[in-house]
Amino acid sequence: MPKGKADAYLKAKNLVKSNLSVKSNVIIPFLGLFLIFLFNLITNPGFFRVVTTVNNAGNTVLSGNIISILDNASELAILALGMTLVTAASGGQDISVGAGVAIAGGVMLRVLCGNHVAPELMQAPIIAAFLAGCIVAMLFGAFNGALVSVFKIQPMVATLILYTAGRYIAYWINGGVLPIVSEPQFKYFGNFIPGVPVPTPVFIAAACMIVMALALKRTNLGLYTQAVGINEKSARLNGINPAFVKFLAYVIMGLCVAVAAFIKVSRNATINHTTIAADIEMDAILAVAIGGNALGGGKFRMAGSVIGAYTIQALMTTLYAAGVSSDSLKAFKAIVIIVIVVISSPVVKTMFSTILSKYTAPAAAGKENV
Repeated sequence: MPKGKADAYLKAKNLVKSNLSVKSNVIIPFLGLFLIFLFNLITNPGFFRVVTTVNNAGNTVLSGNIISILDNASELAILALGMTLVTAASGGQDISVGAGVAIAGGVMLRVLCGNHVAPELMQAPIIAAFLAGCIVAMLFGAFNGALVSVFKIQPMVATLILYTAGRYIAYWINGGVLPIVSEPQFKYFGNFIPGVPVPTPVFIAAACMIVMALALKRTNLGLYTQAVGINEKSARLNGINPAFVKFLAYVIMGLCVAVAAFIKVSRNATINHTTIAADIEMDAILAVAIGGNALGGGKFRMAGSVIGAYTIQALMTTLYAAGVSSDSLKAFKAIVIIVIVVISSPVVKTMFSTILSKYTAPAAAGKENV
């Protein structure tokens, strides 16, 4: 590593260490997930039953609530990866990811369908459509990133532009029609590959997590992101370019949006511009919060955000299994999430730490006296 980069690395590392403890907050989302599973174990033991069944395509697949949680949380888990970086670097959130999914998904279907609404054969390879969606989503991510990093616009305001206009752009891309891909191979990525009983989105989400983990471990991305989020001025003085770090976080967010869009449009081989990924940006932000990450930026735990995503989906699946009506679903979801977020708040954690120390300190003093 060149001397300049090595110095910046060491200074950033010291900056992170000097401002934050290394104590993990992953226990909070784990606790939430554990409580949801415990509730199901007591009230509905059959909730955990996994069986083999034959789907509409004639393939033998695994079925059950656990499989549904792993499958349906895939897009949210992928978006939570990018949202964590954006939050940590910029101290704000990207509320345009749902609209971004609509745009990227619309581009992919436009490439596959060409000028036809429902062609018998795909007009381009699937990989070409996926890459086109990635490029477009990353360009919109770069647009958001430039507004935040260069023009210093507050992240939620900057991404409000795409949040407002994104679905209209997606509608325009496909000429106001709902394109349909007829070839079954396209559905493999959002459903099942013949001969594989586990849903394909589970593997895609796992691959994204592995890539992100390697990027954070093998590069300085995570360290620089935290340094910028903790103290942008200090990071700049230590040789880090805060604008570039923020910009890169939004570009990575765009890539995550493209992968989520690919899964979404593959599930049904079509797209509804107004309903696809509706409100998913709010769930992605909640996943970051439930994961114990500070929404004001700085230190982050990527594992916490991922667990938070699966906790949200586990809650939704539990409510559906309990027979909660769709009209009441959001209200129940909001109540449970409020409880989880309050428990994970710094005030409550400090209170619990204080209470715990009152009981552990005398015991520790007694051991020292023995």
